[in-house]
Amino acid sequence: MKKLVLVALILALGTVSIAHAAGTFTIRIDPYWPTMVASPATFETWVQGGSGDAYDLHVLVVITQECYDGLSDDVVLDDGLGPVNIAKGDFDDVTDNSEKVPPGHEAQYTVAALKDHLDEGLSVPLSASDTIYWALAEAPFDEPLTGTHVEFTVTLPSSVPRALIYVMGSSEDDSGDLDMGVPPTPAGFIVPEPATIAAVATSIGAFGLYAYYRKRKP
Repeated sequence: MKKLVLVALILALGTVSIAHAAGTFTIRIDPYWPTMVASPATFETWVQGGSGDAYDLHVLVVITQECYDGLSDDVVLDDGLGPVNIAKGDFDDVTDNSEKVPPGHEAQYTVAALKDHLDEGLSVPLSASDTIYWALAEAPFDEPLTGTHVEFTVTLPSSVPRALIYVMGSSEDDSGDLDMGVPPTPAGFIVPEPATIAAVATSIGAFGLYAYYRKRKP
């Protein structure tokens, strides 16, 4: 019975994660965990199958204080047809963990979550008092973004390169609101509310028990 419940909970997490992925965060990026610790780095991006195209494409670059201090030149986004430069002065600083970036858009990322991703692998994790920097720049590739994979390169000329790279867009052309983005965490790490887990687990568990007893019935 314990094994059955464990399987049900795992399936429940997966089910809710898929439901989450079908909403605002329908743009995908590869590497799947877009933390950049070497420069230059190449990424692929596309829109999840079954979702609408993305317009008004932007790239959100989030970096640590050390990376910001170590910048010696512009950050460059390039798809091979023409670069987009992000100057050091284009970055905004943020410290408060409860704030969200970019402000004024439907698709946003909580500062606390960004810090968690940025400090992956660091010997000293980022704290609530640490400052990070973010910049939102037009994407170097053409719109709309569809299910076709698009490749682009990010050059981060810092003595301590460490950045998050997210692609964002709008579900409606010229709407001015970025309501599409890359999931803030891989789907498998999205933890739903306990009530949701219990409801899905109960449903899956009941089905599993029914199948078990049906199989044993002479």
